[in-house]
Order: sequence, then structure tokens, then C-alpha cells
Amino acid sequence: MSVDPPDTAERTLRSREFAVLYAQVQQFYGDQMRILDAHGTERWTGTFTDDAVLVPPSPSEPVRARAGVVRYLRAGAERLRRTGGRPAHWVGMLDVRPQEDGSLHTRCSALVYATPGAGGSPVLYVCVMEDVLVRTRGTWRTAYRRVVRDDLR
Repeated sequence: MSVDPPDTAERTLRSREFAVLYAQVQQFYGDQMRILDAHGTERWTGTFTDDAVLVPPSPSEPVRARAGVVRYLRAGAERLRRTGGRPAHWVGMLDVRPQEDGSLHTRCSALVYATPGAGGSPVLYVCVMEDVLVRTRGTWRTAYRRVVRDDLR
């Protein structure tokens, strides 16, 4: 019977722990985007910390605190209702970097596309989303999010 050297066993354990963490983060984003697409404003903002900062691509000032995120999201939803669009989101190419303080720095691509009744689903925006996730009350929450649209670079 062969036994892995300690450094190999430790690396294997760390890679398994990271795989579990990575899957949790993927699930977090999947849930967060489904809530957003279902227009669950209060539930979606519940995935942010109370003092979260959101740096969206269009306004000049960051949106601060959960109440600010609620106002920003409602204003965006109202604009979309007026145009008749129903956006949906897809997140991929996820990079997760654990930090010494227990937070996670993540970066991913996000597609925002329209889901009309017929005729396909055109892509509205291609974005890069950079987050800081923290564990609060037993779950991951967004403490900081910066969204950069490819067409506004």
C-alpha cells in the first residue's frame, strides 16, 4: 500500500476544499441571477451586505448600502418595463480567489440578454463583474460589486 507524501495529501485536501468552495460560489451566482431575473428586488438585495457598495457601469457615483441598491434596481426595472424588455442574466468564466481574511475576490463574465416572446434572445450587454463576497449569517453575500460593460470601456 502506498501512502501519499504529506505535501501531496495536503494539496489534495486543499484542492477538494477549493472545489467545494467554487461550487458554492457558482450556486450563489446562479441563485442571485435567477432572483434578479424573477424581479425579486427585496430577495436579490438580501444577497448583499447591509453596507454593500455597487459600482454599476452607468451612474457616475457608486450605489451605497442595501437601500441604495434597492432604489437603483427598482429604477432599472422601471426603465425596462417602459421598453417592454425582459432581461435575463448568465454568469460564466468564474475566477474565485480566497483571501486571508476569509473573503472571496471573484471575477466573471456576465451576459445580459433579452427574452422576447419570439425571434431569439439578443445579447444586450457583455459585462465583467468583480465582487468581494463575505460570509454573513451563514451564507455568502456581496459586499462590493463593480460591473464594467464592454461597450463602455
